[in-house]
Amino acid sequence: MTQLIFLPGASGSTDFWAPLAIKLQDYPDQKIVAYPAFANEPAHDDVQDFSSLSRYVLDHIQDECIIIAQSMGGIFAVQAALEKPEKVKGLVLIATSGGIDMTAFQVEDWRTAYQQHYLNYPDWFSTVKLDYAAQLENIRQPVLQLWGDADLISPVAVGEFLQQQLASSSLHVVAGGDHLFASSHADICAVHISAFLKQF
Repeated sequence: MTQLIFLPGASGSTDFWAPLAIKLQDYPDQKIVAYPAFANEPAHDDVQDFSSLSRYVLDHIQDECIIIAQSMGGIFAVQAALEKPEKVKGLVLIATSGGIDMTAFQVEDWRTAYQQHYLNYPDWFSTVKLDYAAQLENIRQPVLQLWGDADLISPVAVGEFLQQQLASSSLHVVAGGDHLFASSHADICAVHISAFLKQF
């Protein structure tokens, strides 16, 4: 059975995925990737910046998998789909930027609050500037997009833009969902993801 790989957002919290992962028990081969130096995870000598963190995350993709990524974790998901298409069979992108330039959208400035809240965290997520918009058309894998209609950090308009760029994607909007809805609204997310996974 295809492995599910969960990628957290900038908080690095692996616990974030617990409510959703347990509702996907029909897929027992699950891996939640922890980011070194985030959320009480020990630092790693080979991870010193965003680029090396990207390599660290992609090194965890060794088998055929579906990647389920929230927020900034979506950057790694997009990178993996582009660099390891033979391994990454599909993506579930949740409330993410997907590695595009967000300045064109009416988004809340999360980076300042993030730096103030996570004082002991590396600043790699809050300072990185990437734009994969021109490469999104090269992602041929099926993509499920889940967005919350109350998300100020990644509004639905971002999901709509990504859907236009991706070759094979579907977008579902979760009513009342803020940026962390994948955890707080795990029931409805599990319904959409389970339906998506049936094609693999």
